[in-house]
This record gives sequence, structure tokens and C-alpha cells, in this order.
Amino acid sequence: MSPANSPAKSPVNSPAARPARNTGGPRTTRGRNTRGRWRLAANSGAIVLAVVTAFPIFWMVLSAFKPKGEIQSLDPRPWTAHPTLESFRQVLSVDGFARYFGNSLVVALSVVVLSAIVVFLAAVAVTRFRFRFRTTIMVMFLIAQMIPVEALTIPLFFMFRDAGRFAPGVGLNTLASLVLVQLAFSLPFGIWMMRGFVAAVPVSIEEAAQIDGAGRTRILWRILLPLVAPGLAATSVFSFIAAWNDFVFAKTFIISATQNQTLPSALLVFFKPDENDWGGIMAASTLMTVPVLIFFIAVQRKLVSGLAGAVKD
Repeated sequence: MSPANSPAKSPVNSPAARPARNTGGPRTTRGRNTRGRWRLAANSGAIVLAVVTAFPIFWMVLSAFKPKGEIQSLDPRPWTAHPTLESFRQVLSVDGFARYFGNSLVVALSVVVLSAIVVFLAAVAVTRFRFRFRTTIMVMFLIAQMIPVEALTIPLFFMFRDAGRFAPGVGLNTLASLVLVQLAFSLPFGIWMMRGFVAAVPVSIEEAAQIDGAGRTRILWRILLPLVAPGLAATSVFSFIAAWNDFVFAKTFIISATQNQTLPSALLVFFKPDENDWGGIMAASTLMTVPVLIFFIAVQRKLVSGLAGAVKD
């Protein structure tokens, strides 16, 4: 092809006429550096917060393995060169320790099971049905969360004392009284939390099941329950921890029936007028965290998905 017939280069298509690409000027670099500094600050803050939160647990476990002389030393150190199980042996040798442990386990598991059933049914009722005083009931649940436990301890004591005259099984000195009071305190929070999970389930799923011939009971337990199971796992963790660590009601309601004492109130044996047995206290506290840790590990997958949201439409 002759030069005359070759296509002429357009000034627009020439390299000199093309606009220069933005390869990252000072402003872009400055923005990237700013984001990097913020990310570094956020990560550093998270690490510091994690260390501050975990340090008491670390010190508790460390003190449980320390010899008595190191615990009472005026120069505490964050390590021990002579770990020992003497404090754990002392705790396990306490008369009735296994019974106290079992009582706490019975109360906590009973609260978890009963609260899960009631919370699920109540959340479905206030979310899927329209009835009178529905908003009033929800507001009352919210107000119940604002009342401190200490303000209700004495009225509840007299209530269970009088209830024991007609129903001895739920009166004072019984584990049933602890189960009922912990259930009453866990329900308002659980219902409010589960209400969001139930509302996140599309109504169209239930309508499709009704078209296929499923009844209300089958929809409730076979379709809706598996979808909101992550939410139940999340509420169960809070219910278990509250019931397991309860001290106020256990000390108030269990007066003379020492065989019905729970583990937190049984720890008072290590508190003495002249000198506290800190090794035994730390060892017993460490043993108390084991069931909570096991329960958390058992429901952690459901818990993570529950906090993120059970269903996406």
C-alpha cells in the first residue's frame, strides 16, 4: 500500500492527543495512607481491648495453678515456675461439691429448655398474629428489662414463701424456685431478641407450605423452628450464663436446705473472716467456667449465624 493510500493518523487517536490516565496522584496516595492508618488504629484498639478483656481470665486460671505462697506474695508475677493442682484438689474435696455442681447444671439446663420453648412461641405470637394489647405487652417486656434485680429480690422472696404454702414444690429451699425466677428474667430479653428473627422469615414461606397442605403445627415446628434456630441458640447462651452464674437468688431462696445449694453460693466456703483462700476461689471459679465454655462451643456455629441474621429474603 502506498503512503498516499495509507490512513492518516487522526490527531484524536495520536498518543500525544490521548488524555493521560490517572495513575494515582498525591490525593489518591494520601487517601490510601489515611485509610491504612485508620485500619491500623482500629486493629490496635481491638487488640488492646481483647487483652484487657482476657487478662482477668488469664489471671484467674494462673492463680488457680499457683502455689499458696506465690498467690500471697507481695511481688505478683504473671507466671509460675511451680504449677500445682493443690487448689483444684481442695475444691473437689469440699463436701457436696458434686451435688452443688449438679444443682447448678439442673437449674441452668431447665431454664434454657423452658425459655427456648416459651420464647419461640411468644415471639411467633407477637410477630405473626394481631390481637389486642399486643403493643402493650411488648412495652411491658421492655420495661421489665429496666428494673434492677436487687429491687425485686425481697418481693420475690415473700412471693415464693407464700407460694410454698400451697405448692411446696415451688416454694423456698427448692430448685424450682430458682428455675422459675431465672425463667421470668430471661423471657423478656429472649422474646425481644427472637421477635426480630421470626420477623426476618418471609411470610411467603409459610403461605407456600399452607398451599402444599401443611397445617399450622407442622409449619411451626418443621419449617419455622429450623429457620430461627440460630436465634434460639443466641438467646440460650444468655439464659445459660445468667442461670449458671446466679448468686443473689440462690443465696436468698435457699435458706436451710443446703443440699439444694448451687455452685456460686457454695463458693462462700472459701471466704473466711480472717483470711480468704484465694487459691480455692480461683480454682472453683475456673471450674465454673468449664460448663459455660462447653455450652458455648456446642452452639457457636448457630450463635454466629444467629447474630448475623437467621434468614435473608
